[in-house]
Amino acid sequence: MALAGEKRSLPTDDKTTLFTALHIGASSVSMMIAERTKDGNFLPIDFLEQPAPLAHDVFGGNIISNATTERIVSIIRGYQQNLAELGLDPYSFTRAVATNVLHEATNHEAVLNRIRVACRVPVSMIDDGEMTRLIYLKTRRRIQHLPAMTQRTALVVHVGPGNTRALLFQEGLITRYTSYRMGTHRTREAVEASHAEGPSLLRVIREHAAGNLAQLRHDYSDVSIDGIVLIGYEIQSVASFVTKSNEACSLKKLRNFTTDAAALTDLEAVKRFQLDYQTAEALIPALEINLAIAETLSLKEVHIPVSEYEQGLLHDLLASRELGDTFAAEVLRSARILADRYQSDPGHGEYVGKLCEHFVANLHDLHQLDEHDILLLKVAAILHEVGTYVSPRAHHKHSEYIILNSEIFGLDRMDVTIVALVSRYHRHSVPRMDHPAYAALTAEERIRVCKLAAILRVADALERTHAQRVSKIEITRSSGKLHIRLVGLEDAAIERLAMDAKADLFEQVFGLKVIVDEDN
Repeated sequence: MALAGEKRSLPTDDKTTLFTALHIGASSVSMMIAERTKDGNFLPIDFLEQPAPLAHDVFGGNIISNATTERIVSIIRGYQQNLAELGLDPYSFTRAVATNVLHEATNHEAVLNRIRVACRVPVSMIDDGEMTRLIYLKTRRRIQHLPAMTQRTALVVHVGPGNTRALLFQEGLITRYTSYRMGTHRTREAVEASHAEGPSLLRVIREHAAGNLAQLRHDYSDVSIDGIVLIGYEIQSVASFVTKSNEACSLKKLRNFTTDAAALTDLEAVKRFQLDYQTAEALIPALEINLAIAETLSLKEVHIPVSEYEQGLLHDLLASRELGDTFAAEVLRSARILADRYQSDPGHGEYVGKLCEHFVANLHDLHQLDEHDILLLKVAAILHEVGTYVSPRAHHKHSEYIILNSEIFGLDRMDVTIVALVSRYHRHSVPRMDHPAYAALTAEERIRVCKLAAILRVADALERTHAQRVSKIEITRSSGKLHIRLVGLEDAAIERLAMDAKADLFEQVFGLKVIVDEDN
């Protein structure tokens, strides 16, 4: 670990190839300088990290203290001085983000604004979707060759400061994603009032996590897990004490290590494991939660990567925006698994999705949607009829409910909410302000919902028969009208009737009346 203020020199004279990542984490503030290699990868050339008790404040009282805020500002300013001494722009980080647990503080916006003003850096919060994206990237790049990941069915568990996420891989593909309100610092603050120590503390932690552990057991009761990989800041900080690179750690060894660590004071843990105090505070909850998960799933051994968690996170922050089609494919796979669970017609959903893509490609100047918006539209196309599992009547409302109460890999809660609303508005009523979920959105988010739902309604109208009758369409625009010519279809009465009922939102949003023409 390098210290802020220490003089260093960079191993390259070409500053244009350098990238910087800043992370305001749950227990520390870190920065990495990396060089872009010829093959497109990022090579870390400098790393700095200093402790800050952000999670202690968040989970201890739901408010970030002025002292902690100023501590973070001071650390970042120190890093900026380092960048300036190296000839780099101290205000232009490639990525500058804060942990998603900050969202739980009532004054999170004030804290971020203080950092933005004091340091002149546009820091943003990592959302749940980005965090899942980072876990996925870590899995692909760093732990895919661990023995557990070569098994037919492997579970990757990330116990974070506030939440635990689990990704199930079968034959190398993600087939399930779940999350739980169970984290290291959240648990630490919750059990601190018990004043328990040693074995008693472990029992209190286990009791506190019991409900989430029961849910996790239920979520994976139908699969036989062959291997498990445990990742997270605290457990990876002590990985070298319980395992060697690529070697499994028996549950007995992990249990003994946890029991021994629980007998230490925080200060003793700092000295023995070379940790900062904030990490030492959350170490026992991290160990016990990970151990409890493995025992809940009746596993006999675990794999813990010995790589540095924080350095890997900063590296992945730089690389995460470039996952592209690979990550999107995993998101769509998760949506298809959810659709299959509720017995939605797969052919219909996929076909509506293809029609949506056609409209998106031909009307970009009209909708101005970005790649992420288009991904959400594809997910909504796959899922818009899952509500028929409950009842064909008012199934659009049932679809909204099911999606809102489901996990979709790679999407945060706002993404899921948008998908749920777009699915709800694929038929009948258009978005209205007396719909609570829609009204709760910001103006910008409501516009996104309207754009996506307008396109989905038009595409769904063309697939009214669920028979893929429309094989090719030609789109033209003239004097306030959008003409859709159905090539090869001589009688489009059904599609025209459906369009009359569904194209109203498209006209409201884009100002074009949709006209369906047969191939005459």
